[in-house]
Amino acid sequence: MALIYTNENNPATLKLLIAKNVSKAPVNLKIVHVNDRSIPQPRRLPCVEEEENLTLFLPNSAVCYFNPVKENTSEVLDWLEWEAKNLSPCLAYLCGSSVKNPSFKKTLQTYLTKLECSLKDKVYLIGNTFSNADIVIWSTLYPLYLNEALRKEYLLLPNIIKWIEHCETIPQFKEAVAFFKIDGKTAYAALAAGAKYLPIPDLTSSEGTSEESGSPQHTVEVVSEEELKSAKAAWSKDVTKLPKLKQRNGKVLPVSKEKNIFITSALPYVNNVPHLGNIIGCVLSADVFARFCRLCNYNTLYLCGTDEYGTATETKALEEKLTCREICDKYFKIHNEIYQWFNISFDHFGRTSNPEQSELCQEMFLRLNENGFMFTQSVEQLHCPKCDRYLADRFVEGGCPHLGCNYEDARGDQCDGCGKLVNAVELKNPRCKVCGSRPKLKTSNQFFIDLPKLEPLLHHWMKLSTPGWSNNAQVISKSWLKEGLKPRCITRDLKWGVPVPLDDYRNKVFYVWFDAPIGYMSICKAYTKDFEKWWRPSKDVEVKLYQFMAKDNVPFHGVLFPAMLLGANRGYTTVSHLMATEYLNYEDGKFSKSRGVGVFGNDAQSTGIPSDVWRFYLLYIRPESQDSSFSWNDLVTKNNSELLNNLGNFVNRALMFAKNSFNGVIPQMAPSDADYRVLALCTREYAAYVTALEKCRLRDGIRHILAISRHGNQYMQANQPWVLAKGTEEEK
Repeated sequence: MALIYTNENNPATLKLLIAKNVSKAPVNLKIVHVNDRSIPQPRRLPCVEEEENLTLFLPNSAVCYFNPVKENTSEVLDWLEWEAKNLSPCLAYLCGSSVKNPSFKKTLQTYLTKLECSLKDKVYLIGNTFSNADIVIWSTLYPLYLNEALRKEYLLLPNIIKWIEHCETIPQFKEAVAFFKIDGKTAYAALAAGAKYLPIPDLTSSEGTSEESGSPQHTVEVVSEEELKSAKAAWSKDVTKLPKLKQRNGKVLPVSKEKNIFITSALPYVNNVPHLGNIIGCVLSADVFARFCRLCNYNTLYLCGTDEYGTATETKALEEKLTCREICDKYFKIHNEIYQWFNISFDHFGRTSNPEQSELCQEMFLRLNENGFMFTQSVEQLHCPKCDRYLADRFVEGGCPHLGCNYEDARGDQCDGCGKLVNAVELKNPRCKVCGSRPKLKTSNQFFIDLPKLEPLLHHWMKLSTPGWSNNAQVISKSWLKEGLKPRCITRDLKWGVPVPLDDYRNKVFYVWFDAPIGYMSICKAYTKDFEKWWRPSKDVEVKLYQFMAKDNVPFHGVLFPAMLLGANRGYTTVSHLMATEYLNYEDGKFSKSRGVGVFGNDAQSTGIPSDVWRFYLLYIRPESQDSSFSWNDLVTKNNSELLNNLGNFVNRALMFAKNSFNGVIPQMAPSDADYRVLALCTREYAAYVTALEKCRLRDGIRHILAISRHGNQYMQANQPWVLAKGTEEEK
């Protein structure tokens, strides 16, 4: 049974109750405060929670869920969008907010005049019976009608009054009003409080709508003779001779004289649920690039997996009173299901707690040790007497030791405040993450990788490799070398991890930053026994390694992992394109799992919004060169303006036109000069799209796609083919 969450006196709730009455769906109603934490994300009211883990947080979508639109679909949906984007927020701001903007008054009068004209000589907005359009607009205007002062100021409009009073007598409307009482004086304040992210109606347009400026706008563009000539030549080509998409059979392996693209995304920690910033920064960005490469017929392999060793797993196991293996199994399943829902097209999604990981990690260590890049040293470590354990990495927190950073919750391995690596013993006022007590210093022998010895190799390698990296990846990695590398400890006194394969050290495990990058190799080996063809290709095979991540992972992938591979001296493939994003914030704040702030993968699943809409929006706001923010309001706006009004509108118009005018069969065409002009413009955008994707500028790429559909919409609107189709054979 569906459950409606709502705050008191919210008129948007009437929409849901009337639609429920029409469909006779069993529904429960729960009155809550707008700040109640039990409300499903994104905590907009009213919202509907269904038994099958579905949450509808847009009232008009919920109306259509209860009472699906069966007739006059486009007209009904147009009215629903108009009410949601214009009428409802205007009333909320004008009548429900303490901040009064005189422009809203004029805007509301414009909206009501539009509605008054639409109801002339009509009982209902559309057709001979009430529709969802009547339900949502009537519910929104009903408090205005109930409030005598507001009615006298705004509703001296006979058609609207007649329509409101008629609908009030309809049984489904009457029952809803009797069940859920509305006070005209405070209803719009309740509407504004519940909606939280209501779009602000545009005050510059006579009808409160504006042209979306997010995708490229094209009014009059000059097309060169060369572009027209190319468009005509392309049109005349035999489509049957165009390259066919390669079939992918069996394991993907590199091939001589082909473009071999090896793609990885940063391995997500297995101890939590990924949020939208994790998804766009790593797996979604890599997925889009992998799909592009496959469409280009490049020989493409895309791998990822969960990072399962280290203190993060041990601390999570203690929190949940599970074993480390149980934690890994639990969260691997969660990650895998979320990425499947997001349609991430891994060739293989593995995990680092596999036998291959232990084998390759120990092999890498022994090789580096033999080559003289390892040494042991007695080090002071933090030890908690109360827990009787060494506090490595995430077992200890305290003040960041770096100058200028005052972050008080830095971990024992890295500070989330400044992003720099941290030596646990340098933390200010350290505290045990498990019991909170102050630890003591204790000595222990550990292995170090001698990065200063590897620095000359890294300098030479970086000059050759970094031109293909994102700008922030270059800046971060080069700054590390500029400061000078220091030896880094690679072992820890822990139980959960790959054990050190030397006597007197077998009770230690490898530190996560040494262990985790080798996961790319072990996951590849779990995928195919011929993994070395990717990691140690023969001289006649070229492999390009693309690695996607957020900028906080750059030091590990741009300096430390390459140092290991170079030091091993076995001809390993190293990263040629390190593609790092900036940070994605949440409504101008930071994502925080501990504080329940942000949208996480399971939250996205439960909203009822299709995964492709999430994919589109995350790519649209991808933080390629600077931090960006996720906004619920902007998600709704971009969905309506770009996916619906631009791309969706073009696809629907073209398909419906072909179906209605030509029985779904595209006829023979003889393009005119105007036709070739629009083809040339689309070709220009397509070429720019390919260039952007080749450079992994995914956000730019999506704007070129939207520009193509915008050209198509403008072309159809200017030529009105549906009119020509009714004319002579020549006009058709």
